[in-house]
Amino acid sequence: MKTTGRKAKIVVSGDGAGIASQAGGLLLIETLRVTGLDQGLSRALSRWRTARAVHDPGNIVADLAVTLALGGDCLADMAVLRSSPELFGPVASDPTVSRLVKALAEAGPTALRAIRRARAAARERAWALAGDRAPGADGGLIPVDLDATIVIAHSDKDQAAPTWKRTFGFHPMCAFIDHGPGGTGEAAALVLRPGNAGSNTAADHIAAGRLALNQIPSRLHKQVLIRTDSGGGTHEFLDWVTARRVKYSIGWGLTDDICAAILALPEQVWQCAYDADRRPRPGAWVAELTGMLDLTGWPKGMRVIVRRERPHPGAQLRFTDLDGHRFTCFVTGTRHGQLADLELRHRRRARCEDRIRCAKDTGLRNLPLHSAAANQIWLEVVALASELTAWAQMLALTGHPARIWEPKRLRLRIFSAAGRLVRGGRRLRLRLSNRWPWTDLITTAITRLQMLPAP
Repeated sequence: MKTTGRKAKIVVSGDGAGIASQAGGLLLIETLRVTGLDQGLSRALSRWRTARAVHDPGNIVADLAVTLALGGDCLADMAVLRSSPELFGPVASDPTVSRLVKALAEAGPTALRAIRRARAAARERAWALAGDRAPGADGGLIPVDLDATIVIAHSDKDQAAPTWKRTFGFHPMCAFIDHGPGGTGEAAALVLRPGNAGSNTAADHIAAGRLALNQIPSRLHKQVLIRTDSGGGTHEFLDWVTARRVKYSIGWGLTDDICAAILALPEQVWQCAYDADRRPRPGAWVAELTGMLDLTGWPKGMRVIVRRERPHPGAQLRFTDLDGHRFTCFVTGTRHGQLADLELRHRRRARCEDRIRCAKDTGLRNLPLHSAAANQIWLEVVALASELTAWAQMLALTGHPARIWEPKRLRLRIFSAAGRLVRGGRRLRLRLSNRWPWTDLITTAITRLQMLPAP
C-alpha cells in the first residue's frame, strides 16, 4: 500500500547562521561592479552625503535598485538585502533611506540629472563590454519605443488624477531601448505625469525622447529609430525628431483624407505583408499613400504607409474600418526598403508593451511615495533596476534562453536561490544547492561577470 501522508513533520527554528536568501542576487551586485554603476552613483550623489553619514548615498540608491530587481515594491523591502550583509554589504536603515529619498526629491532636477548621468555612463560601459551583442554594435538600428501607461493609485497622492480608463492614478510616459527579438530592453526614461495627462501630448513625447537620447552614446544617435503609436503623430514631435536627424516610425490617425485615399487605391498596388517571422501573411497587405495626400507643412521626405488586413474571426469592426477590412497607418522618413519590411519594423514596437509589463514587475506597478517629486525619484530607481537586470542578462546570460526571461522567471529560478556562506582559506565561498536545477547557470553567469574588470 502507498501511504497517503505527506513528508515527516518538519521542526522549524530560527537559529541558522551563514545562510543567504536571494543568493542569486549576487549576479546583480557583480553587474553593478563591472558597469561601474556603483561608483558612478557614488560620485554623482556625493553632494548629498552629510559629514556624519555612515552610508554613501550612491550605495543606498544602488541597493534600492537591487531591491526592486529582486521583486521589492517599497522602501522597506530593503530588509531583504539587510539580512545578508556578507553578500550585499552594509545596507542603510529604513529611516536613512527615507531621508535620502526626501533630500533627493527636494533637490528635484539637480538630483535627477546626477542619477541620469551615472546611468548613461554605466550604459556606455555595459555596451562596450557586450561587444557585438550590444544594441547597434553591428551598425543596425537602435529602436527606442515611446508609450504611456497607467499606474493605479489607491490614495490621494500628489498629481494622482482620474485617467481616461476611468481609473485613478498616474499616466507616466516611458521610453525603452529595445534589444530585439533575441533580448529584452532597457528603460531609458520614465517621466511621471498626472493621471489626466493626454496620450498625444507633444511636449511629453519630446521630454521622454530627449531623455532617451541623452542615455545613448552620441556617436550612435544616427542609428536611433524612434517608434511610437499614433499618440506621437503630431507636428511638434515629428518636427523635433527630424530636427535631430533621427530615424522615426510613428503611428498615424485615419483622417477623412486618408480614408478617401485608401478607397481610391487600385488593387494591384497592394503588396503582401509579413508576419513576425518575415514570411508572407495571408489576408494582410501594405501600400503607400504618400503621393495621394497633401503633406504640406509636414517634415520633408515623410512617407505614409497603410496596412490592410482581414479582421480575425469574432473581431468587432471599428468605425474606421472600411470595406470589411481593418486599416492602420504609420509615417516614416526611411526612403529605402520594401514596404512590408518597413511595416514589420514598425509593428515590432508592440514589444514596448512587454517592456512596460516587466517594468511594472520591477516597481512601476505602484508609486509608494506621496509627493510627485519623490515618486519621480522612485521612477529613476525603477529604470535603474530594469536596466540593471537587462545588463546582467546581456553580459552574463548570453547564449542561454535566460537571456530573454522576464523578471518573474529570473526571480523564481535565479535570484531566489538560497546559499550558504562558508569561510575558509581566507576566502568567502557561496555554496548553492547541487539539487537546484539552475545552479550551473547561476555559477556560470556569476563567474563570467567576475572575470570582467571594473572600470
